[in-house]
Amino acid sequence: MTLPDLLRRAQAERLTAFPTTGTTAWRVCDAAAGAPCTVDWYDGAAVAYEKAGAGAPPDAAEVADGLGIAPGMVFIKERRRQSDRQHGGQYQPLARAGAERTVREGFLAFSVNLSDYLDTGLFLDHRRLRLRLRAAARGKRVLNLFAYTGAFTVHAAAGDAAGTTTVDLSNTYLRWAERNLALNRLDDPRNRLVKADCIKWMGETCRPGWDLIICDPPTFSNSKAMTKSWEVERDQDWLLWRLWNLLTPGGSAWFSTNKAKFTLSAKLPPFASVTDVTEETIDSDFAGTVPHRCWRLVR
Repeated sequence: MTLPDLLRRAQAERLTAFPTTGTTAWRVCDAAAGAPCTVDWYDGAAVAYEKAGAGAPPDAAEVADGLGIAPGMVFIKERRRQSDRQHGGQYQPLARAGAERTVREGFLAFSVNLSDYLDTGLFLDHRRLRLRLRAAARGKRVLNLFAYTGAFTVHAAAGDAAGTTTVDLSNTYLRWAERNLALNRLDDPRNRLVKADCIKWMGETCRPGWDLIICDPPTFSNSKAMTKSWEVERDQDWLLWRLWNLLTPGGSAWFSTNKAKFTLSAKLPPFASVTDVTEETIDSDFAGTVPHRCWRLVR
C-alpha cells in the first residue's frame, strides 16, 4: 500500500473517532501501521517525522495527497537520539517560521508550533492521561513537574482543581503554558507557574502539599542550568521518594517515562498502592506501540 493510500485509510478512521470528543490533533500513522514514517495531524496541518537513518525524508507531496491538504501544510522533521531531552536538542529551535495554530483536545484549546521545534508543544500520546487527570482533579491541589507547555495543568484547571502548581526550568515553555491557560480562560492566581530546576525544587520543598502530582521527567538531561545531570532510571529512587514526600496522605502521583525498557525500582517508598496504568493511558491512535510507561502511586 502506498503512503497516500495508507494515510487516507487511517485518517478516515481517526475522523470517526476523535472530532466528536472535541479533539482535533492525533497520530495518523507510524511504523506499527506499516508506514515508512510517523505522521501527526494538527487540525488541517501535519508533521511527518523521518526515522533516524531512514536515508530519505518523507515526501511532503505524498503526505499532503493522503491527507487532502496543501504540501505547504506538511512539516518534515527528523527524530534523532538526543543527548539532552529536556533543554538540549529536542527543545531547541529548529527554525523561526512561526507555524503556530490552535488545536483542541477534549474541547480544550492548546497552542502548537509545527515548524520551530522538534516537538510541537503537545505530546499526543499523553492524551488519555491528561483526560484522566482532568476527571480526578475536582477540589484537588495539583502539581505538574517537568511541565513543558502545561497541557496537564490546563486539564487539571478545567477539571476544577482547587489550585495548580506548574514547575519547569524554561521561560519559553512557562510562557507557552501561560498562553494555554489564557486560551481556556483559566489564567487565575490559583494556577501558579514556577520557573525552577525541578530536581532542585523538589529537594527544597519538604512538605506534603499536593493531592495529585503528574511527573513526566526527561529521560536524560545535562543542561547547564541544572545543578547536576539527570537520568530517569538511574535517579528514580530519589525521585519516587520526593513524590511520596510531596503527596498528602491518600494522594496520588502519576509517574510517566518514555524511556524504552524502563524498569520500576524494587526499592519503592511505602506507597499504599502502585499500579501500572500504561495500557489504559494509550489511546487508539497509538495502538500497537508503547510510547510511554505510566504508574499510579497512592500514598
